[in-house]
Amino acid sequence: MTISTTTIQIADDLEVPRLGFGTFQLTDQDAYDAVRVALDAGYRHIDTAQGYGNEAQVGQAIADSDVDRGEVFVTTKLKPSNAAASDVHTTTGHSLKDLGLDHVDLLLLHWPAEHVAPLEETLTAMTEVKDAGKTRAIGVSNFPSVMLARAFDLAPIVTDQVEHHPFLAVDPIETVLHERGGFLTAYSPLAQGEVADHDTLMEIGEAHGVSAAQVTLRWLLQKPATVAIPKSGTPERIRSNAEVFDFELTDDEMARIRGLDRGHRLIDPDGGPAWD
Repeated sequence: MTISTTTIQIADDLEVPRLGFGTFQLTDQDAYDAVRVALDAGYRHIDTAQGYGNEAQVGQAIADSDVDRGEVFVTTKLKPSNAAASDVHTTTGHSLKDLGLDHVDLLLLHWPAEHVAPLEETLTAMTEVKDAGKTRAIGVSNFPSVMLARAFDLAPIVTDQVEHHPFLAVDPIETVLHERGGFLTAYSPLAQGEVADHDTLMEIGEAHGVSAAQVTLRWLLQKPATVAIPKSGTPERIRSNAEVFDFELTDDEMARIRGLDRGHRLIDPDGGPAWD
């Protein structure tokens, strides 16, 4: 795996754009419009999920865009309720139909789901989906470090997509990913807007002539093996979130942002995993 500011190469023929566009809570026309804006703004990594209810709109936006399909890295995620082997195969097919694609680039298990099926069963089925050419890579989402290490033992996964922002460190997960050669995908990287008025982030932003949100995304892009997938339904914010490649944070600024961690988790549903 090689890493640059803009991509992570996980196979000879597969690169992951490090800045992606998340579509959580975007539905119907809003989802379509936001993805169209994101693609026009230069995003080449679009993240969706069966549970978001917007795969059809995301797929239509990609189809209607002037951007070639081959330039767009598409991620979708299996509902935990679809973790049984037969459902992995069946619902992946449904996702591809809704997206209007013959394959996605990355297929994730959205949450741990051993109450539905053993992890080995789920990951074996996902590997079969990969071998059948319906996804180019597989991974997991919302897996704490111990469970993540087990997943690496069971299948050729490449990432763990978890909540990560300046106020929530994920050191144990990053350690496993580093040891196993995977990358982190950070969702809610802007802490659902909470970074925007944080004094430290605004101060650093003033030094570079950028916003606190742009500082946060740049911080993530300068961390090792990290992908960020900010979400917004506002065209101006979608565009500004993409403007993070023309400045660089100093080591001191990186350390100051790292020091903002306070274990502030925003997404922790009932029945979720025990976090590190």
